[in-house]
Amino acid sequence: MDSLEHHFLIAMPSLKDPFFAGSVTYICEHNDDGAMGLVINIPVDMPLHELLHQLEMSPEDRPELDQPVLQGGPVAADRGFVLHSPMAGFSSSQQLADDLMITTSRDVLEVLGTDKAPEKYLVALGYAGWTPGQLEQELVENSWLTVPADSSLIFDIPIGQRWHQAIGRLGVDSRQLSSQVGHA
Repeated sequence: MDSLEHHFLIAMPSLKDPFFAGSVTYICEHNDDGAMGLVINIPVDMPLHELLHQLEMSPEDRPELDQPVLQGGPVAADRGFVLHSPMAGFSSSQQLADDLMITTSRDVLEVLGTDKAPEKYLVALGYAGWTPGQLEQELVENSWLTVPADSSLIFDIPIGQRWHQAIGRLGVDSRQLSSQVGHA
Protein backbone atom coordinates (compact mmCIF):
# COMPACT_ATOMS: atom_id res chain seq x y z
CA MET A 1 0.00 0.00 0.00
CA ASP A 2 1.15 3.52 -0.72
CA SER A 3 1.97 5.75 2.23
CA LEU A 4 -0.90 7.84 3.55
CA GLU A 5 1.40 10.52 4.92
CA HIS A 6 -0.14 13.97 4.42
CA HIS A 7 -3.62 12.49 4.00
CA PHE A 8 -6.74 12.74 6.10
CA LEU A 9 -8.46 9.68 7.50
CA ILE A 10 -12.17 10.38 7.65
CA ALA A 11 -14.14 8.17 10.02
CA MET A 12 -17.02 6.36 8.37
CA PRO A 13 -20.39 6.69 10.14
CA SER A 14 -20.09 3.01 11.09
CA LEU A 15 -16.94 3.66 13.16
CA LYS A 16 -18.18 3.72 16.75
CA ASP A 17 -14.83 3.77 18.58
CA PRO A 18 -15.21 6.49 21.25
CA PHE A 19 -11.91 8.13 20.29
CA PHE A 20 -12.51 8.17 16.55
CA ALA A 21 -16.26 8.38 15.89
CA GLY A 22 -16.85 11.37 13.62
CA SER A 23 -13.15 12.17 13.44
CA VAL A 24 -10.77 13.53 10.84
CA THR A 25 -7.18 12.46 11.46
CA TYR A 26 -4.17 14.04 9.79
CA ILE A 27 -1.58 11.32 9.06
CA CYS A 28 1.89 12.60 9.97
CA GLU A 29 3.76 9.35 9.36
CA HIS A 30 2.93 6.06 7.62
CA ASN A 31 5.51 3.45 6.79
CA ASP A 32 6.42 -0.20 7.41
CA ASP A 33 6.60 0.51 11.15
CA GLY A 34 2.97 1.66 11.34
CA ALA A 35 1.27 5.05 11.30
CA MET A 36 0.92 8.12 13.48
CA GLY A 37 -1.59 10.94 13.18
CA LEU A 38 -3.45 13.70 14.98
CA VAL A 39 -7.22 14.01 15.24
CA ILE A 40 -7.99 17.58 14.12
CA ASN A 41 -11.68 17.95 14.89
CA ILE A 42 -12.42 16.75 18.43
CA PRO A 43 -11.86 19.41 21.08
CA VAL A 44 -11.20 18.75 24.74
CA ASP A 45 -12.97 20.93 27.25
CA MET A 46 -10.09 23.39 27.60
CA PRO A 47 -9.12 26.55 25.75
CA LEU A 48 -5.48 26.97 24.80
CA HIS A 49 -4.92 29.87 27.22
CA GLU A 50 -5.95 27.59 30.12
CA LEU A 51 -3.50 24.89 29.04
CA LEU A 52 -0.71 27.46 28.86
CA HIS A 53 -1.56 28.72 32.35
CA GLN A 54 -1.50 25.12 33.66
CA LEU A 55 1.99 24.83 32.19
CA GLU A 56 2.92 27.98 34.14
CA MET A 57 3.26 30.10 31.03
CA SER A 58 1.94 33.65 30.99
CA PRO A 59 0.74 34.35 27.48
CA GLU A 60 -0.68 37.68 26.45
CA ASP A 61 -4.47 37.86 26.41
CA ARG A 62 -5.09 37.30 22.69
CA PRO A 63 -8.23 36.01 20.94
CA GLU A 64 -6.34 33.22 19.14
CA LEU A 65 -5.61 31.64 22.53
CA ASP A 66 -9.33 31.09 23.06
CA GLN A 67 -9.20 28.25 20.51
CA PRO A 68 -9.85 24.80 22.00
CA VAL A 69 -7.12 22.29 22.58
CA LEU A 70 -7.82 19.16 20.52
CA GLN A 71 -7.84 15.50 21.45
CA GLY A 72 -5.05 14.32 19.17
CA GLY A 73 -5.69 10.68 19.96
CA PRO A 74 -5.69 8.08 22.72
CA VAL A 75 -1.92 7.50 22.89
CA ALA A 76 0.22 9.62 25.26
CA ALA A 77 -2.66 11.97 26.10
CA ASP A 78 -0.36 14.01 28.34
CA ARG A 79 1.97 14.84 25.45
CA GLY A 80 1.41 17.96 23.35
CA PHE A 81 1.72 18.36 19.59
CA VAL A 82 1.53 21.61 17.67
CA LEU A 83 0.62 21.53 13.97
CA HIS A 84 1.60 24.87 12.50
CA SER A 85 2.47 26.85 9.43
CA PRO A 86 6.20 26.71 8.57
CA MET A 87 8.46 28.48 11.01
CA ALA A 88 12.03 27.54 11.81
CA GLY A 89 13.77 27.85 15.15
CA PHE A 90 12.03 25.36 17.42
CA SER A 91 14.09 22.57 18.95
CA SER A 92 11.84 19.69 17.90
CA SER A 93 10.14 20.39 14.58
CA GLN A 94 9.51 18.25 11.54
CA GLN A 95 8.39 19.46 8.12
CA LEU A 96 5.31 17.46 7.08
CA ALA A 97 4.47 19.31 3.86
CA ASP A 98 5.46 22.56 2.18
CA ASP A 99 2.92 24.44 4.30
CA LEU A 100 2.81 22.34 7.47
CA MET A 101 5.10 21.44 10.35
CA ILE A 102 4.73 19.59 13.64
CA THR A 103 6.58 20.60 16.79
CA THR A 104 6.64 18.70 20.08
CA SER A 105 8.98 20.86 22.14
CA ARG A 106 7.96 23.34 24.82
CA ASP A 107 9.61 26.27 23.04
CA VAL A 108 6.76 26.49 20.51
CA LEU A 109 4.22 26.73 23.34
CA GLU A 110 6.19 29.58 24.90
CA VAL A 111 5.67 31.80 21.83
CA LEU A 112 1.97 31.11 21.26
CA GLY A 113 0.03 34.30 21.84
CA THR A 114 3.02 36.47 20.94
CA ASP A 115 4.29 38.06 17.74
CA LYS A 116 6.86 35.23 17.52
CA ALA A 117 4.20 32.53 17.08
CA PRO A 118 3.64 30.73 13.78
CA GLU A 119 0.95 32.41 11.67
CA LYS A 120 -1.41 29.42 12.01
CA TYR A 121 -1.40 26.62 14.58
CA LEU A 122 -3.41 24.12 16.56
CA VAL A 123 -2.49 22.27 19.74
CA ALA A 124 -3.43 18.64 20.31
CA LEU A 125 -2.94 16.39 23.32
CA GLY A 126 -2.06 12.80 22.51
CA TYR A 127 -1.87 11.11 19.14
CA ALA A 128 -3.37 8.27 17.15
CA GLY A 129 -1.07 5.34 16.48
CA TRP A 130 -1.34 2.15 14.45
CA THR A 131 0.94 -0.88 14.52
CA PRO A 132 2.30 -2.31 11.23
CA GLY A 133 -0.61 -3.39 9.04
CA GLN A 134 -3.30 -2.21 11.48
CA LEU A 135 -4.33 0.88 9.53
CA GLU A 136 -4.37 -1.07 6.28
CA GLN A 137 -6.70 -3.62 7.89
CA GLU A 138 -9.01 -0.86 9.14
CA LEU A 139 -9.18 0.51 5.60
CA VAL A 140 -10.12 -2.95 4.26
CA GLU A 141 -12.85 -3.08 6.92
CA ASN A 142 -14.27 0.23 5.60
CA SER A 143 -13.62 2.12 8.83
CA TRP A 144 -12.03 5.07 7.04
CA LEU A 145 -12.12 7.11 3.87
CA THR A 146 -8.95 8.87 2.77
CA VAL A 147 -8.33 12.13 0.98
CA PRO A 148 -5.11 14.09 0.36
CA ALA A 149 -4.59 16.63 3.13
CA ASP A 150 -4.30 20.35 2.83
CA SER A 151 -3.65 22.87 5.57
CA SER A 152 -6.75 24.94 4.80
CA LEU A 153 -8.95 22.21 6.31
CA ILE A 154 -6.74 22.16 9.41
CA PHE A 155 -6.50 25.91 9.96
CA ASP A 156 -9.29 27.68 8.08
CA ILE A 157 -12.37 25.49 8.55
CA PRO A 158 -14.19 25.64 11.91
CA ILE A 159 -13.64 22.50 13.98
CA GLY A 160 -17.28 21.41 13.87
CA GLN A 161 -17.32 21.51 10.05
CA ARG A 162 -14.08 19.62 9.33
CA TRP A 163 -15.62 16.14 9.00
CA HIS A 164 -18.30 17.32 6.53
CA GLN A 165 -15.77 19.42 4.60
CA ALA A 166 -13.33 16.49 4.37
CA ILE A 167 -16.09 14.20 3.04
CA GLY A 168 -17.06 16.91 0.56
CA ARG A 169 -13.53 16.92 -0.87
CA LEU A 170 -14.27 13.41 -2.12
CA GLY A 171 -17.29 14.71 -4.02
CA VAL A 172 -19.62 12.91 -1.62
CA ASP A 173 -22.51 14.33 0.37
CA SER A 174 -22.07 13.05 3.95
CA ARG A 175 -25.84 12.44 4.17
CA GLN A 176 -25.43 9.74 1.53
CA LEU A 177 -23.05 7.66 3.63
CA SER A 178 -24.49 4.62 5.34
CA SER A 179 -23.67 3.52 8.86
CA GLN A 180 -23.77 -0.06 7.58
CA VAL A 181 -20.50 -1.73 6.62
CA GLY A 182 -20.27 -3.96 3.58
CA HIS A 183 -18.50 -4.77 0.36
CA ALA A 184 -19.92 -4.51 -3.12
